Amino acid sequence: MNAEIVPEPPDTPQPRPQSLLLAFFGNHVLEQGPLAVYSGSIITVLGRAGVGEQAVRSTLTRMVNRNLLQRQRQGRRMYFGLTPLATQILHDGGRRVWETGAVNDDWDGSWTLLGFSLPESWQRQRHDLRSQLGWSGFGPLYSGLWIAPGRVDVSAVVAELGLSAHVKIFHALADGATDIDLMIRDTWDLESIAARYEDFHSRWEAWRAGPDDDAVVTRLRLVSEWLDIIRTDPRLPVRHLPADWPAHEAETTFHRVAAETEAPARRMAAALLETTPL
Repeated sequence: MNAEIVPEPPDTPQPRPQSLLLAFFGNHVLEQGPLAVYSGSIITVLGRAGVGEQAVRSTLTRMVNRNLLQRQRQGRRMYFGLTPLATQILHDGGRRVWETGAVNDDWDGSWTLLGFSLPESWQRQRHDLRSQLGWSGFGPLYSGLWIAPGRVDVSAVVAELGLSAHVKIFHALADGATDIDLMIRDTWDLESIAARYEDFHSRWEAWRAGPDDDAVVTRLRLVSEWLDIIRTDPRLPVRHLPADWPAHEAETTFHRVAAETEAPARRMAAALLETTPL
């Protein structure tokens, strides 16, 4: 199936197909009820974003195997809908994007500490746990002890991974002798996090909708890129960050472009997508 590839903003990094697919379902399916989308519609939309048909099909298959999507056949057509796991992930991501925000200016001084000890052979479980902890705002204070600002409830995440017996979680305050600024610099790569915010702002701040703009594709790229950025940001307390921390400026730019593309993207999606009840 041939698809028109729409020019992207200058120097925009190409998001991974799975990131685009998650943004696609988050933008156009999540709040519409239990719907499944025809695979041809998905291929058309992602083709306009520069993702080839084979890459879309293989990503859909991987996401089914990872319990993120479910297949539904109607005649000779295949439709894809969200699983409960993917729905939870997208709701969590939506809260982080639209409600929690990227700037932590109301920190209460508390920390959540999580210690774990896994058998040496559990490489996959260790990787999955660390990935989930990173998304939840944790950083490695020491190899088996991770820390996050505020009270973070990760008990459900740990249980989902089947690791409750191997994990201990505490909520605590730092002693006055602890240099929190130094601890943050040692635990998280602040320069890398800041650079991603600065790059995002510098590219998207100059974006303005043109007569030929594809709002669906623009919004997919915007949301998937923003999610990838905040996924690496633990929302550290702003009082312990450099004075010129760029998250607020980047977030303002994100919300401007998101607001400008919301209505036209919704209209275009209604015309492009073929759906069926899941």
